[in-house]
Amino acid sequence: MQYTSKTVRDDFIKFFLDKEHKFVRSSPVFPISDPTLLFINAGMNQFKNIFLGREKIEFKRVVNSQKCIRVSGKHNDLEEVGLDQFHHTFFEMLGNWSFGDFSKQEIIIWSWELLTEVWKLDKQRLWITVYKDDVESFDFWKNNTDVKPERILKFGDKDNFWEMGEVGPCGPCSEIHYYTGKNISDQTSKGVNKLDEYRELWNLVFIEFNRKKDGSLENLPLKHVDTGAGLERLVATLNGIDDHYKTDLFIPIIKKIEDISGFSYSKNDDVAHRVIADHIRMVSFSIADGIMPANEGRGYVVRRVLRRAARFGRVLNIKGPFLYCLVESLCDVLGDAYPELVEKNKHIIKVIKIEEESFGKTLDRGLILINEIINSLDNKIISGEQAFKLYDTFGFPVDLTRLIAQENECDVDTKSFERHMNAQRIKARGSHKFKDSNNQSEWNNILDSKGSNFIGYTSTSCNSKIVKYRAIDKNLEIVMDKTPFYAEAGGQIGDTGKIQSNNIIFEVLDTYMVGDDMCHFCKLVKGDLNKDINNDFQLEIDLNRRKKIKSNHTATHLLHKALKIVLGSHVQQAGSLVSDSKLRFDLTHYEKLSSSELSKIEKIVNDNVLENFQLEVKNENYKDAKKQGAEALFGEKYGDIVRVVSIADFSIELCGGTHVNRTGDIGLMKIISESSLASGIRRIEAVTGMEAIKYVNDKINIVHNMKQTLHCNSEDIINKVEELNKLSKENLKLKNELQGFQINDIFNQKVKSTKTISNLQFYQYEINFSIDVKYFIDKFSSQYKKNSIFLLGIKTDKPIIILSLTKDLTKNNNAGMIIKKVADQVGSGGGGPSHFGTAGFTDQEIYKKAFKLLLKNLNEI
Repeated sequence: MQYTSKTVRDDFIKFFLDKEHKFVRSSPVFPISDPTLLFINAGMNQFKNIFLGREKIEFKRVVNSQKCIRVSGKHNDLEEVGLDQFHHTFFEMLGNWSFGDFSKQEIIIWSWELLTEVWKLDKQRLWITVYKDDVESFDFWKNNTDVKPERILKFGDKDNFWEMGEVGPCGPCSEIHYYTGKNISDQTSKGVNKLDEYRELWNLVFIEFNRKKDGSLENLPLKHVDTGAGLERLVATLNGIDDHYKTDLFIPIIKKIEDISGFSYSKNDDVAHRVIADHIRMVSFSIADGIMPANEGRGYVVRRVLRRAARFGRVLNIKGPFLYCLVESLCDVLGDAYPELVEKNKHIIKVIKIEEESFGKTLDRGLILINEIINSLDNKIISGEQAFKLYDTFGFPVDLTRLIAQENECDVDTKSFERHMNAQRIKARGSHKFKDSNNQSEWNNILDSKGSNFIGYTSTSCNSKIVKYRAIDKNLEIVMDKTPFYAEAGGQIGDTGKIQSNNIIFEVLDTYMVGDDMCHFCKLVKGDLNKDINNDFQLEIDLNRRKKIKSNHTATHLLHKALKIVLGSHVQQAGSLVSDSKLRFDLTHYEKLSSSELSKIEKIVNDNVLENFQLEVKNENYKDAKKQGAEALFGEKYGDIVRVVSIADFSIELCGGTHVNRTGDIGLMKIISESSLASGIRRIEAVTGMEAIKYVNDKINIVHNMKQTLHCNSEDIINKVEELNKLSKENLKLKNELQGFQINDIFNQKVKSTKTISNLQFYQYEINFSIDVKYFIDKFSSQYKKNSIFLLGIKTDKPIIILSLTKDLTKNNNAGMIIKKVADQVGSGGGGPSHFGTAGFTDQEIYKKAFKLLLKNLNEI
């Protein structure tokens, strides 16, 4: 029987649905609120807060297929891709979880049932590993399945004890391996966890302990099960294929590569086809989830992988952009399982094509340069300086340089490269709003609660009790059993306001989520918390501030739709900020927005404001909302039931934020700036309501002041400014002419100061007025061709010394180094290239000292 990837994925999910599991959609390929990870690298990542006890358990049994990327940190498979037939940067992880429900016995029985009864895998090829001290798991395998006892093997911490990190939830695991060798009689227990022929199919992790800072283990209050099975590996194994790239997950993409290149995928060492087929998946899914190629963080990793794939196109003799042509094939393979690929198909294609075209301009030149470097090597090592030049000038990621070097049996001095990078290294992760755990005390629990109840959609104040609190620096984090305060999410900032009782007043400075709790960041204004801790408190948000935030949030929805209408459907949200003072919207678009486009966008928004549409807010099933055309925004995680915000027939979005009742409440929206944020990302900032009116009035006042200054009416301002520009250009021309006369005079006067130093013509001169240094140096270079030195001192308030040499003298001398040496001696700065140097000074005394030292140094030439 042939197993398609869809069949295997569906079989896995259905099997556990029948075991009373809840299906949960894959989260994006990046973690939404975890600063410790660049990309999702395991199926358990989206459930991390449940394991840590920070999030309440909504469903005790869960199953899903998670999109994973392993290109950074501890799990980095990038450089292994292509060298064999089974490593990937992007893969699907099939998994199921028990959050304090079933444990080892059930999952051991179920996993054996699925593998051997549903998928009919040969029991004589299956091997089981358990943790050396996990007697319970060993016995469950032995007594509850028909696997032979000699096929149940014990291993230590390295292979069979799973840990999230140095501290935190952890536990023993049991792995299921499958022998893929041709001769079943060649099997031996010594090959498990050693040889590639023994393929790990499924890992069953039993999260039972918490690893403390001192290394000791403590029992968790609840025991969890976390399993993971790679879809690509399962599909290949079930079909008796050694090569993942010959499964239906890759065949259509490989076929397209063959069509474009003319090279067939037939050899076991055909690295290029595998690299390209793998990388297009990683890049496409990243872009679909909102990660744009960039020069930092996740965006840089995406750009690096894309460029690596483009280079392998050259290996197949493909000239010009081609990766974008593979996106359709990828959508054909995985579009049903991951509809975001189809929804953003055109956007993905456009981004990849533009990136390819941009890199293609330098790729071929870079390849020529790296080949020249390799051919000139004596010690088979590319220096860090050379690798950095390839990166800095040609955009070659160092791993691409290292790859090409390895293909030519060379190496790269990566330590030296890192030293060159340190001066301009961009931090991989952007700033995140997380409090430093080292400055926090432990929570003080007052009430037993399963999380905060948010009532802020309908109420702006309420009475509530404290659930728990803790100190953070000199302030407090307080969790209430219910609250009208909106916690920062979806780009909308958190509410501020007051929490008070008869004896205590807290000023709420911010509100944000800590796990499942809405946390109020408070400053104690009056009273003693300990005396009133069990009493009722009155919570009241800053209502005026909330109104401004609501206005900006609804305007953001109108702006989003207007952008799509004017610029096209490729526009995607790439980040946002909704505050009380302004709104900010980042969008995917590769061109600067024209004044005409901005005017059209602004008009569409304000037309909808004037229509005074009533907003409709309701909770719906996620699939139904998507069918209606609701926009799911970048960086958000949605459950099965979603909050849908509709503005007439104009806009419909999934949104958990607060909004005005009618669009007319916005008053006015005014775009105040449009700029480039990164390659392919534009940023728009706008204001609404009184802020918009104030902005317009400020601009009117500027025009009024210009009228008074220029003595004209509004219509003549442009003509007046053009006249001033014309006069300014004429003044600059006159200034340059005067500068020319002054410098010519310097060269005419030099005869009086001519000296001979070592048979060289040496000209020494000092002036008391400023000149254009570059103009002087250019004039010297054009007038003096050989055997000449000119030392010029400018004795103004900020003295300067200029040293110029003719080109013939630079073979053995360096003007920049000479003047730098002297400047260093007097505690100043200076330098320059070989044919000229300059140095500036703070006062005349230091200048005079430097001038004398230079004369001494020049006598030694």
